[in-house]
Amino acid sequence: MSRTLSEQDLVETYRTTIGPLYAYVSRRVGGDAGLAEDLVQDTWMRAIVDWRSKGIPAEPIAWLIRVARNTLISYVRRVRPQLVDAALLDRIEAEPAVAAEDPGAAAVINWGLSRLRRSQAQLLEDFYFTGKSVRDMARERSLSERAVEGRLRRAREKLRKRIEKMLPGAAVRSRDVDGGTEHARRTRAS
Repeated sequence: MSRTLSEQDLVETYRTTIGPLYAYVSRRVGGDAGLAEDLVQDTWMRAIVDWRSKGIPAEPIAWLIRVARNTLISYVRRVRPQLVDAALLDRIEAEPAVAAEDPGAAAVINWGLSRLRRSQAQLLEDFYFTGKSVRDMARERSLSERAVEGRLRRAREKLRKRIEKMLPGAAVRSRDVDGGTEHARRTRAS
């Protein structure tokens, strides 16, 4: 159910949603304030245009977050980040919070996420940027924790493969599974 767009409703909606929206975007861009502000501004500009004809949605923050997510995806598809060091992938896997704290890491993760299926990208977004536990993700998706762990592992593998294509100098990284332990080794193409 939508409400008509009055100036007072718009101002009140802005006041109640700007903080959560900025926090959402900021986490996903690794705290890059300039980029976060641009994406939030673009999101709000789209909201004003859309809400003039359709009215304010019943859940404006959900609408804004969905549009912000799509705006970020569009942005990262256009701007290919530079992966300076392949070790960044290992660091992100070891410390997932790095993605939300480091603009460079966030750019690389978002670029890779924009190239995954939506279900995989959302699972990894919850893991890297929202900091949700496997238990919470399982409950939200009506799955077992073991099922979420498996999906998360496969999604991370696909993300790694997408990101590895960015490595400079035609570097190739391969993953071997040996007794349940994954080893990464870097080989150079001749």
